Amino acid sequence: QVQLVESGGGLVQSGGSLRLSCAASGRTFSRTAMAWFRQAPGKEREFVAAISWSGESTFYEDSVKGRFTISRDNAKNTVYLQMNSLKPEDTAVYYCAAARLVARTPNEYDSWGQGTQVTVSS
Repeated sequence: QVQLVESGGGLVQSGGSLRLSCAASGRTFSRTAMAWFRQAPGKEREFVAAISWSGESTFYEDSVKGRFTISRDNAKNTVYLQMNSLKPEDTAVYYCAAARLVARTPNEYDSWGQGTQVTVSS
C-alpha cells in the first residue's frame, strides 16, 4: 500500500482557485495510478480525476472538465489537483487515492488519504 497525505484545502469564494496536493510514500509512486475523489455531506464518494503512473493519461468527471487539472511529479512523490472557477457545488471533502491501474470507481483503489475539506462560498 501507499501512505497518502492531502493538503491545500480551504474556504474560497465562487470563481476562485485552490491547488490540492497529495504526498505519497510506500509503494513505488512512479508505478502507481493516482486519483482524486470527493464526498459531499449526505452523498456518495464520487470520482473527480485520475492520472496514469506516467502522467501521460488523465481522466475527468464531466462537471470538472476544463476547470480542474490533475498532474503529478514523480520526483517529489506528489500528485496535484488544480481547481479553477470553483462553484459552490464543488464543496466536499477531497480524497486522493492510489491504485495499480487507473479506474473511476472507489473500490478499485487500495490506498486513501485522510481527506481535505474544500468549501466554496457563493
